[in-house]
Amino acid sequence: MSEECTHDCSSCSSNCGERRDPKDFIEKTNEFSKIKKVIAVVSGKGGVGKSLVTSSLAVKANQKGYRTAILDADITGPSIPKAFGITERAKADDRGLLPEQTKTGINVMSLNLLIESETDPVIWRGPVIGGTVKQFWTDVIWGDVDYMFIDMPPGTGDVPLTVFQSIPVDGIVIVTSPQDLVSMIVGKAVKMAEMMNIPIIGIVENMSYIECGCCGQKINLYGESKLDKVAAEYGIDAMAQIPVKPEVAAACDNGTVEMCGDEEWLEKAFEVIEKKVPVK
Repeated sequence: MSEECTHDCSSCSSNCGERRDPKDFIEKTNEFSKIKKVIAVVSGKGGVGKSLVTSSLAVKANQKGYRTAILDADITGPSIPKAFGITERAKADDRGLLPEQTKTGINVMSLNLLIESETDPVIWRGPVIGGTVKQFWTDVIWGDVDYMFIDMPPGTGDVPLTVFQSIPVDGIVIVTSPQDLVSMIVGKAVKMAEMMNIPIIGIVENMSYIECGCCGQKINLYGESKLDKVAAEYGIDAMAQIPVKPEVAAACDNGTVEMCGDEEWLEKAFEVIEKKVPVK
């Protein structure tokens, strides 16, 4: 073993006797959890609606009869509980930490369910944040889950690396918006997934357009859609375009996102998930 060894074999090219297979870094869930498929929802930058997509996909999966859960890995900016109107603090028993449930039965774990006030800032360093995400996977009593959706923080930092190394992610959904930098930003997410050997399910473009309430014409608020172009550039599926709808934004703010499960884009996007990541 080299004197400079960091004990992180996943980022080292040396072929020493202490080397471990990347699969050895995957953490196991507790004996009371059985999770079939894990899908991470990622974005190259913040503010593109990643939590909306995560929540909506979970709502659709639940509507279709799948046992569904959300692991909120955005530790410093958790928003999943608010979107579902969950205000109770998470509880624990002698088996471990218990997730809270939404009105329709989706299991949720988020740091906002553990702190005193949802407005308290989380001023933690990266290793502590990464350790918390791991504990959400290993210590929470998730029960039987068909689809778990992980709401990731934006970018390619500590938490995405921790999730991709520690949790057996079956695929990622990339969320973006129609801005000019989208190609570069998506490229970072795509390349990280490739480096970590995580399959890419597809890409969703949020805030693609708004429909005129009088004539139904689509208005491109943020410029022409680049979804098909970017998807073709990186060889990934264009899953859906999400329109700007004030009523959907209001539902997230009011904790009633479960009322928005019949959006047209959502049906199309979830069909791709069922095809690429089927629950057997």
